[in-house]
Amino acid sequence: FDEPTKHQTMMKNYYRMATEVDTSVGTLMKELERQGVLNDTLLIFTTDNGNFHAEHGLADKWYPHQESIKVPLIIKDPRMDPEFVGTINDDFTLNIDLAPTILKAAGIEPLSTMMGRDMSELYTTTLNGVDEGKYLHDRKRHYLENTRRLDYHTGTNDEWRTEFFYHHPMHTNENFIPASEALVRKNYKYMYWPNFDYEELFDLQSDPGEVNDLLQQRKGQSGEEWNIDQQDHVTPQVKTIYKEMRARFQELKEMAHRDEEAIIL
Repeated sequence: FDEPTKHQTMMKNYYRMATEVDTSVGTLMKELERQGVLNDTLLIFTTDNGNFHAEHGLADKWYPHQESIKVPLIIKDPRMDPEFVGTINDDFTLNIDLAPTILKAAGIEPLSTMMGRDMSELYTTTLNGVDEGKYLHDRKRHYLENTRRLDYHTGTNDEWRTEFFYHHPMHTNENFIPASEALVRKNYKYMYWPNFDYEELFDLQSDPGEVNDLLQQRKGQSGEEWNIDQQDHVTPQVKTIYKEMRARFQELKEMAHRDEEAIIL
């Protein structure tokens, strides 16, 4: 926001829109209730991105800070186990999970090469009598048998994902909306700005607002030019975390951008 009046105007319009959406969702739910199908219908309330409200001096979306990449997700599913109804889950779910979730709810098996996984695994122990762990195992087995190479994203048959790779391309030019990339975990977030060859690392436990960059690089001094071992202001623990996350980031980035198929769960 380049001036206070614009900030106030946009924020008021933002909350007007949120109120309108809330009212519209209520109308839809009342209609489903009127038709007698509300408790037989899978409802997924979400959106495509978060929004900056002047955090980090920013507006809109585009960047890998929490305010931009965290989105609402509310699921009402008639298959949900009773103990999960009305509860909050903080596992990493992504937009790539929407298609497998909807397909499985409709009784259709997702393609073995589809990215993402069925989110009902997080709130059901079984689905139509089928063990979800077996379903994931079958996907992995099918992929091994039908492709030359398998790269399996973090997460196993018994565990949900614990990290994810984020990427947004440059829009218009680097001075307008530069490209941004990140490796996101619960405890740390590694960011990379390709147009400026600049890295950042944030401790999300002690710094959830992401205001204290643990690296403090000079512009254009990432990677080999910026030797982490020569930075006296960076603690040994942070150096170790940086090296591991940077290597994992490069691995996931290569996986996401190559032409060969890769299953990402």
